[in-house]
Amino acid sequence: MRKGLSEHGYVVDVAVTAEDGLCMAQSSEYDLLIVDVMLPGRDGWWVVTNLRSDRKQTPVLFLTARDSVSDRVKGLELGADDYLVKPFSFLELVARIRTLLRRGQIRREDHIRFAGLELHNSSYKAFRDGKPLNLTPKEFNLLALLVRNAGEALSRTSIAEQVWDMNFDCGTNVVDVHVRRLRIKVDDPFQIKLIHTIRGVGYVLEE
Repeated sequence: MRKGLSEHGYVVDVAVTAEDGLCMAQSSEYDLLIVDVMLPGRDGWWVVTNLRSDRKQTPVLFLTARDSVSDRVKGLELGADDYLVKPFSFLELVARIRTLLRRGQIRREDHIRFAGLELHNSSYKAFRDGKPLNLTPKEFNLLALLVRNAGEALSRTSIAEQVWDMNFDCGTNVVDVHVRRLRIKVDDPFQIKLIHTIRGVGYVLEE
């Protein structure tokens, strides 16, 4: 993989163990992390869990032979941005890398405001009526998507594609789980509810 990616113009660092990988990811600024789940010692789940708990927002692509829906859901809920199952086509890997890097390079306005909500993209901080919401990276991205499309009903598929950059099995409930967690922080402490369910469609943010 290092040889192939280098031939495509990427600068690649390789960590053999989970501990080394986490140390490198925390001490350096990378455009993308490709993480194998099955690693010597601790696993890739551990790497990404610790990375996200430190609020590092580096995009993560999981590579793994574990192809069950529950494994894919677990990886995405931990904060991964994409999930590629072995064996895979190297060209597909490169295409997914380009997609993740392109998304990371998109710079939207730093401050987004709507109905008492204030989001700061550069710091991943969010407030409602001046009170910090303490969102996880995925919760922040989900809320930012809803705010940018305030008043517009977004389907679960659309949310999944834009927040996680991949298609979801229609039987999974990752989007619903994240929306429920987001509501606990964004709506439950306040009288006016902003996140609404559109039955049979998805979700909308509106007053």
